Amino acid sequence: MQQPEEEMSVDIELDDGTVVHCSVETVLEVNGKDYIVLGHEDEKHPGETEIWFYRLIEDPEDENAEPELEVIESDEEYEAVEERFDEYLDELAYDELADDQ
Repeated sequence: MQQPEEEMSVDIELDDGTVVHCSVETVLEVNGKDYIVLGHEDEKHPGETEIWFYRLIEDPEDENAEPELEVIESDEEYEAVEERFDEYLDELAYDELADDQ
């Protein structure tokens, strides 16, 4: 698991052609694969953030190449990433509590 060192963002083009600006929340490793967690402000509920998960594909032969994002189509794979993200949030909360003491 790695956490972005600086605030990063990415633009995602949806199926209908709409481009959505998302913040990169973190990158997680699940079962040997990397996944990116994106946050997008929910337009229907201002102040709330929608979380989206994508498989992150990097070119091992070209470290300067832009990584590709793939939609997670398997429910099982999506649930594993969602569970790992929940664990990540728990770790953040624990670290915050430990820092307060």
